[in-house]
Amino acid sequence: MTTVRLGADQLRERAAELADLLADTVNAGASVGFLAPFAREHALDWWRGRADAVAAGQLAVWAALDGTGRAVGTVGLAFPEKPNSRHRAELVKLMVHRQARGQGLGRGLLAVAEEAAAAHGITLLHLDTETDSPAEHLYRAAGWTRAGVIPDYALDPYGTLRPTTLYFKRLAAPAR
Repeated sequence: MTTVRLGADQLRERAAELADLLADTVNAGASVGFLAPFAREHALDWWRGRADAVAAGQLAVWAALDGTGRAVGTVGLAFPEKPNSRHRAELVKLMVHRQARGQGLGRGLLAVAEEAAAAHGITLLHLDTETDSPAEHLYRAAGWTRAGVIPDYALDPYGTLRPTTLYFKRLAAPAR
């Protein structure tokens, strides 16, 4: 697998395969902000809508490519605009296609995002994930700290209110 950072143009070019990934992730039951059944055309619209944020430097997106060059995983970092928040970023949309799971791809994408954040001068990352989801094991194993649980935070893909767990991770400041 190869992981590449996508600029706005590359994101637009790969929007169709990213839409397939997002639709697969939601329809497989992952709680990433959408309800199932999730149509590919809605996923395509959502990804196309991210290109401006990437161009503005508010969002960084990486795609994991399989041996054929198809995107089978993704992760993003959302950077706050407020001056007092520029030391932190939110980890967003860590997704792996069902056909590519179990190969360490999620852990690899997480490491890429953490390394890029540290190189960008970010010293604190945070995220939220559905409580008791498979993703929680990944974050704990990667050294993320559980900050707490918010009950009834969001609907899961099937429309049931579920709690969300907040995590954070401190990163080493880059050498200067």
